[in-house]
Amino acid sequence: MITLTDAAKNKIARLIRTRGGVGIRIGVKTTGCSGLAYILEYLDSHTPTDTTVNFDQIEFIVVVDKKDLVYVAGTLVDYVRQGLNEGFEFKNPNERDRCGCGESFRV
Repeated sequence: MITLTDAAKNKIARLIRTRGGVGIRIGVKTTGCSGLAYILEYLDSHTPTDTTVNFDQIEFIVVVDKKDLVYVAGTLVDYVRQGLNEGFEFKNPNERDRCGCGESFRV
C-alpha cells in the first residue's frame, strides 16, 4: 500500500510528539497544472472506516482516504535534506508525469 523510509518515520514521529495527535493522513487534492498534489496532514483522531497503514514498531498511525488509495497505492514516502532544503518526497509508481514545477502530478 504505502511505504515510509526510516527517515520519514523518524521525522513524522518527531512532529507528532511536538504537536500531538495520533498520526498523519496521506492523500491527494485536486490542484496545479497536472491535476493532483500530495497532502500530508496531522491526524487528531480517526474512525474505524479509515484505511490505516501499519508498520513495525511505529509510534503513530497512517491513514489513507479510500478515495485517494487508488492514487497513492505503492507510494514510497521519504524525508530528504538537500542543502538548505528539506521535506517529504513521494515516489509513486502510478505517476504518469509531473508538472514543470514538480508540485502536481497525473496518474
